[in-house]
Amino acid sequence: QLQAFGGGLVQAGGSLRLSCAASGRGFTWYTLGWFRQAPGKEREFVAAINRSGGRTDYTDSVKGRFTISRDNAKNTVYLQMNSLKPEDTAVYYCAAALTGEVVVPQNLYDYWGQGTQVTVSS
Repeated sequence: QLQAFGGGLVQAGGSLRLSCAASGRGFTWYTLGWFRQAPGKEREFVAAINRSGGRTDYTDSVKGRFTISRDNAKNTVYLQMNSLKPEDTAVYYCAAALTGEVVVPQNLYDYWGQGTQVTVSS
């Protein structure tokens, strides 16, 4: 089970850190990803990190601003979001994929957390 938290309302240019805590066994086996869904849009990939934390991938629009990381001792994955823009406004979801390697397609993710709302005001 995955539980995401840390969303909120922030002004453009500000920062937020999302966390996603996992319960159960086998956290270190999983690739972890963050996705987001803006109003009226499809859910999209944001970032992913492999099981060891040694490899990451980002969608182009967040490269250089967002950082995904994981703490396997705490069964938690993070998304540090800096220089936030109004277009980052969305519900953010964390997800886990048993592949262990960095993957983008949503259908490769096996478990999903509930979303956390991020709103960036201009």
